Amino acid sequence: MGVFPEDTEIRVSLLIKLWVAEGFLKPISGKSLEVVAEDYFNDLIDRNLILVHTRTTSGKIKFCKIHDLLRDLCLREAEKEKFLFFLRKNSPDSLQCLNTERRIVVHSGTSYNENSHQLSYGFQSTSVARSFISDSVGYMPPFTCRLLRVLQADSAKLYLGSSREDEYFIKDVFQLVNLWHLAFQVESNLNLVYLLWNLQTLIIKSTPWQTVALSEIWLMPHLRHVFVDKFHHPDPPCVEYMPVFVLRNLQTLLMITNFKCSEDVVKRIPNIKKLQLCYKGSEEDLERYCLNNLGHLHKLESLTCEFYFSKKRIRNYLVQNITFPQSLKKLTLEGSRLHWDEMSSKVGSLPLLQVLKLKEHSCIGPKWVPDEGQFCSLKFLLIEWCEDLEYWMADNANFPRLEKLVLRFLDNLKEVPSGIGDIPTLRPIQLTHCSHYAVFSAKKIVDGQEELGNEDLKVQVLAQAKDEIVKRLESRNFQVQTASW
Repeated sequence: MGVFPEDTEIRVSLLIKLWVAEGFLKPISGKSLEVVAEDYFNDLIDRNLILVHTRTTSGKIKFCKIHDLLRDLCLREAEKEKFLFFLRKNSPDSLQCLNTERRIVVHSGTSYNENSHQLSYGFQSTSVARSFISDSVGYMPPFTCRLLRVLQADSAKLYLGSSREDEYFIKDVFQLVNLWHLAFQVESNLNLVYLLWNLQTLIIKSTPWQTVALSEIWLMPHLRHVFVDKFHHPDPPCVEYMPVFVLRNLQTLLMITNFKCSEDVVKRIPNIKKLQLCYKGSEEDLERYCLNNLGHLHKLESLTCEFYFSKKRIRNYLVQNITFPQSLKKLTLEGSRLHWDEMSSKVGSLPLLQVLKLKEHSCIGPKWVPDEGQFCSLKFLLIEWCEDLEYWMADNANFPRLEKLVLRFLDNLKEVPSGIGDIPTLRPIQLTHCSHYAVFSAKKIVDGQEELGNEDLKVQVLAQAKDEIVKRLESRNFQVQTASW
């Protein structure tokens, strides 16, 4: 825990990836290393050693924090045991002992940021380093650290070309053949031509106008997590003298552009759990994406699909072709333009679905009437920018386990369904920039529940600062916040 700066909101998924890459965890029969890590993490939470900061919509802990005093204790013990070397401010003598350190941390607050050459010189002898973690924009470790297993430097920018003294280059990073965990930023369009055979986690951040193509990941059998901005994922390469592996360990693949879900590709990622897809470009390419094969990903738990095509063509294609696996627990749709009844038939029967996010233009049409018995496991529902929606029928028979409802930018919605208030598990309803009709109906629902003795249901409204009508509705269980748009 000492590798994170003071008062940092620590992303739990990153923390777990680092634990796995460092080799701290022993496998347990029937459990992946990530599940073992979650068990350890929850134990630390139960002991109040780590604090919960925010949760995901499904209830998992997304960010955590650690008390400053406990973090100081971590650092003292880490230094005492020579487990971790933390480069502190204004301590030039500390650079002299780097040649024996195995885990090195450099934060942006260190005085060396102003003189990276001094820092680079001190790191020349770090041949035994196994882990390097930095949030500094201006520094990467020297590429003589051939034993490095963890390189977490997602604030550092890498470039294409030949090495210069003041820049760091992708070809140099891909000489670190023992890496298990790699995170960095790229400043150029990137096609990787180097293989890191042992790599388990790959995180590449890029700027909006750049793309990343990674055909080599099909040849990296140990990959567990891939997160790449603007990721164009090519088909498996046809290389006669090199095998194309089944990536049995791959669990996470984000954010991929125009991913072709052919039978061959789906068979090569049988254990994928989290997948984010984005489709755009020529409408003539729709057929070759083979979205009907998504239903064969039987371990998939979280899926995001974004579409950027014309209105009619994309809807017709998706109605006929897209299928979702029964294992899904979380689904996010954007630009799919399904009619509400089509969305219900495709999604409503998924038995394990707990989180559904319907974003901009995901659904079209003025009326949504789900069938009884649909969405039986749904806990979180978001409807956003579906401007056609006027009427919506819902009650305890449709959403028996709903815990949170979020409605955003629904200008034409005539009312929040009155039956929503009868769902016993529902706690907050959040409305952001919705019609006055929707706000008034939400007020009526919460008042009716108060009369029945239900004080658990809360409504939270975000309205324009000048909206005096909504402000006057505020009460104990009907909270109003204002903002300027």
